[in-house]
Amino acid sequence: MATIAMNTTKKSLLLCLLCTFLTITTTVTSFEYQVGGSKGWVVPPSNDTRIYNDWASENRFLIGDTVRFRYKKDSVMEVSMEDYKNCNSSHPSYFSNTGDTVYELDHSGPYYFISGVSGHCGKGQRMIIKVLTTDQDAGNVNGTAPPSSGGEADGHHKSASAVTLPLGGVSSSIVAVGLAGLAAASMF
Repeated sequence: MATIAMNTTKKSLLLCLLCTFLTITTTVTSFEYQVGGSKGWVVPPSNDTRIYNDWASENRFLIGDTVRFRYKKDSVMEVSMEDYKNCNSSHPSYFSNTGDTVYELDHSGPYYFISGVSGHCGKGQRMIIKVLTTDQDAGNVNGTAPPSSGGEADGHHKSASAVTLPLGGVSSSIVAVGLAGLAAASMF
C-alpha cells in the first residue's frame, strides 16, 4: 500500500514539474524591444539616417514580441511599403501619439513604421521590422546568432540552437530550477 502511495506522489510531482516547465517556456517566448534605446523614437542625426533600420536588422523579432516607442511631441504610424518609401502619412494602418506606444508584432513579415510629424520620416525617423516565423528562426543555417544591439534587446532571439538567459523578465534561476526539477523527476 505504501508503494502505491509513493508512486502516486512521484507521478503527481512529475506532472506538477512538467506543468511548471511548460508555463515558464510559454512565458519566455516573447520580448519587448525599446526602439532607439535610451534616446527613444527621435529624429536621428543627419549623418545617421539609417539608425533605426540598422538597429532593426541586428535583432531577431518573433511573433508575439512587442516594440516600445518612447517619444515627445511626435507620433508613430504603421504604414504600407509604398507609404513607407514615400514617407506618406495620410493612410496609416496604425497611429499613436501617446508618447509611450507599445506595438505587438502579431504576424510574420515586414512592418513599416514612420513618424507622423511632417518632415521627420524624410530625415530618417522610419524603420522596417522583419518578423520571423518559428521555422525561419530555427533554420539559421550556420547555427550562430547574428550580432545584436539596441539596449534592452541584447541577447534575445538569437537562434533556436542557442540557449539565451536571462529571458525577457523571467529569472534565469527559475528556469534553471524548473529544468533541474524535470531532470530529477525523470529519474523516478
